[in-house]
Amino acid sequence: MANIQKAFGLRPISKLGSSTNSTGNSNYSMYAIANGNTNKLYQGQMVIPLGSGYIDRAQAAAGGSVSTVGVFWGCEYVSSVTGKMTFSNFWPGSGADSAHEIKAYVYDDPDQLFVVATDATVTNEAALRALVYSNANFGAVANFTGYDGSDISGSSKAQIAASGGNATAARPLRIMGWMQDTSNLDYTAAGVGIVVRLLNHFNAPTGSLAAGTPATTGL
Repeated sequence: MANIQKAFGLRPISKLGSSTNSTGNSNYSMYAIANGNTNKLYQGQMVIPLGSGYIDRAQAAAGGSVSTVGVFWGCEYVSSVTGKMTFSNFWPGSGADSAHEIKAYVYDDPDQLFVVATDATVTNEAALRALVYSNANFGAVANFTGYDGSDISGSSKAQIAASGGNATAARPLRIMGWMQDTSNLDYTAAGVGIVVRLLNHFNAPTGSLAAGTPATTGL
């Protein structure tokens, strides 16, 4: 039976190790979207810090050349139409009063784990287990695919790339395992839930604006 889940971006599920998981996100003053930014930011989409002091969607930096600061989960802004505060799980790319800041909410803990759906088959569990846990591929890294989202639900359509992807770019996701979800364990179809954490995280002790140089083994 084909998997029932489709693309939904990165969804927070737990923390690395036995850390307390509050499922909380942050809205520090530094997490804001520049007023006038026409790039749409969807819930579940990775975001990066900009030199201007704002955040933007990860693909705004070509080739993964900037560290990821976390996963976008929504925003609040004053509507240019109604003049009232608007809460949204995605930034539509317009509609904010230019006199007010667009505040963003971000899952910014470098130890946060997420689940993300595969964009294609992973063959079978044995192949997936060998990839993730073999000596050669332990902690394999991968790219994500799909930069769009739904303007109805506000959710990202990003998935984890089941193929090798771009071997020349720093890959943003480290594979930690997969979900034991009976509704989404058809390895011959897209939609298997892979557990990941963000690689080269801006808030990690070794984080920086520059990209890291992780291994290039794909999913």
